[in-house]
Amino acid sequence: MIKDRIAALDWDSITTELHTQGYSLVAHLLTEDQCEELIGLYEQSEPFRKTVNMEHHRFGKGEYKYFAYPLPKIIEELRENTYPPLSLVANRWMEVLKISVSYPDSHEKLKRLCSQNQQDKATPLLLKYDKNGFNTLHQDLYGEIYFPIQAVVALSEPEVAYTGGEFVLTEQVPRAQSKVIVLNPKKGDMILFAVNFRPIKGTKGYYRAKMRHGVSEVRDGHRRTLGIIFHDARS
Repeated sequence: MIKDRIAALDWDSITTELHTQGYSLVAHLLTEDQCEELIGLYEQSEPFRKTVNMEHHRFGKGEYKYFAYPLPKIIEELRENTYPPLSLVANRWMEVLKISVSYPDSHEKLKRLCSQNQQDKATPLLLKYDKNGFNTLHQDLYGEIYFPIQAVVALSEPEVAYTGGEFVLTEQVPRAQSKVIVLNPKKGDMILFAVNFRPIKGTKGYYRAKMRHGVSEVRDGHRRTLGIIFHDARS
């Protein structure tokens, strides 16, 4: 079960990596069959509330679909069970940065908080990139209430289903050039990463490093990805 697999993860190491580098790559979270099941949903209409053509909005080249509530069971389980340990990280980030925000200990409570702010639309999504597809650097905020960590799960195997299409993170610290991190997750792997910023300890205390993420150009083949955003959206 997804719940058991998430509980068995080395959360101490994941937490340390999030604190020290703003992301963590978790191997083999989903099985081959689970990845194929999610890919198969893309051509259906019922699970989704909205389709976005990236080119129309100058977001890149490709397409993605936002799921509607109720979410498919596997996505609901990923969201609900990954959230609690991440809330501890998120609250630590707010504490060291002296930001007066506190995140609840369950995802259901976060959803209620979003709803009170008129953010009640589901945000998990499936993304489709074909040859020459890419995603420009961006942040998935969606409203005043946002959770500072999100996840992507690779559903396609690099160098088999596609080439290129690396996951890209940039980290911008004050008065410095951006740092670029390039990851190439395998099928079933999950990347946890900062949505907006992460804390970095300097000589005078902690400061914010602004984070953005995107996808490099797919040279050939077909790349499919699941995105898990924990906060909801207004539209």
